[in-house]
Amino acid sequence: MTPEAAEHRVTRGHGLLEKFLASRRAHQANSLIPEKARSGRILDVGCGSYPTFLFNTRFAERYGVDRVTLTDVRDDRLTLVEHDIAGGSGLPFEDSFFEVVTMLAVFEHLETAALRRLLQEIRRVLRPGGFYVLTTPVRWTEGLLKLMSSVGLLSHEEVNEHKAQYSAPEVVTLLLDGGFERSNIRHGTFELGMNHWAVAQRNR
Repeated sequence: MTPEAAEHRVTRGHGLLEKFLASRRAHQANSLIPEKARSGRILDVGCGSYPTFLFNTRFAERYGVDRVTLTDVRDDRLTLVEHDIAGGSGLPFEDSFFEVVTMLAVFEHLETAALRRLLQEIRRVLRPGGFYVLTTPVRWTEGLLKLMSSVGLLSHEEVNEHKAQYSAPEVVTLLLDGGFERSNIRHGTFELGMNHWAVAQRNR
């Protein structure tokens, strides 16, 4: 199955803005990834049944992990792994395996305790000097997202699955809990301040 056919199959019935917002997250994440890292491996955690970001980023090897993956998409440099990232069993990869790990619009779907464990795992699978890139809605958008889902602009199911939304200091605190150092964390917002982005580098 081609990526285009797969995208049509898994995005129909989603909110009207889903594809656009996914493309904006992909653009933001790509802009935060250093060029020197692209000769290695990237892992997208919570890549979804259609791995939009992985199809739109350039790396020597691309991996995605999620509870449900689209296994009939053919791409020699793309590996999709079915795995419950909230289950507490860790990520199914060796230590220091990836140059970059991304997690786009996934933070808000995990209970905080599970998120802390996952961040520790992400740091483990990053090589020293590697980068973790995330996006997540800012806390004040909770009501707005629910309104947008009620009128069909966003997936009602997707928004209802949100476990928490965070302020910028809370995002940084979670990254510190995951083992990253404050001096190696950068963060900001995009999409008119509605979403956080953060980059954390593993230094050892």
